[in-house]
Amino acid sequence: MNMKKSLAKMLLLLVAVIGFSFIVLQKEKPVLYIIGDSTVKNSDGSGRNNQWGWGSLMAPYFDTNKISVRNHAIGGRSSRTFITEGRWQRILDELKPGDYVIMQFGHNDASPLDDTARARGTIRGTGEESKEIYNPITKKQEVVYTYGWYMRKYVNETKAKGAIPIICSPVPRNNFKDGKVSRDNYVGWAKSTADTTGAFFIDINTAIAEEYEKLGPEKVTTFFPADHTHTNEEGAKLNVEKVISGIRELKKCELKKYLK
Repeated sequence: MNMKKSLAKMLLLLVAVIGFSFIVLQKEKPVLYIIGDSTVKNSDGSGRNNQWGWGSLMAPYFDTNKISVRNHAIGGRSSRTFITEGRWQRILDELKPGDYVIMQFGHNDASPLDDTARARGTIRGTGEESKEIYNPITKKQEVVYTYGWYMRKYVNETKAKGAIPIICSPVPRNNFKDGKVSRDNYVGWAKSTADTTGAFFIDINTAIAEEYEKLGPEKVTTFFPADHTHTNEEGAKLNVEKVISGIRELKKCELKKYLK
């Protein structure tokens, strides 16, 4: 009888140890945080408006038993307002060594600095310039910096937490001229920021634009049901595949080992 009790206790202890180990392993699983604007996550990410961001299609490409994929992107935000609204701080509070942050901003950064609609713009470029403004949305004074300044902040604070930053150039819009897709300065500024901070860089703008040019304006227009910026699911699938290809090509980046 005592032997049966001892065996039962040992079995219970073994189950408890296995359960605890599973919890610890789950807790320590790295996280891939995705941040950006509506081209990364449109609306609630469900595609109910027939518009999709590429970040909403990322998780199926990863072994989510080994890494969590969390898309924190939100429409209408710039590199500035994603920070000033406290969204970046909430991620920072959870960020741990071995996590990843993949970021794509730029589409909304060209907006005015202090308009009464959104007040979300940043100063053009990557320098240290700043401008104090009255923000009519928050009804407070605010110092606004360059696009590059905010992007450096994301990278440096990610690194300070022992996590790995990856900058993506903004996806291209459906803007053709003489058979070529128009590029803008944010592509170069994103790359410049990655170069100066040591962040990984994926030039999805160029990769997608080259694919658009092969497909031609008529086909590409079918990806954009409402405007020249936001894609449907087919367009988002093309975009995310270029992101995944970019991850696979990154040298010395361990994120690729979590891909299926």
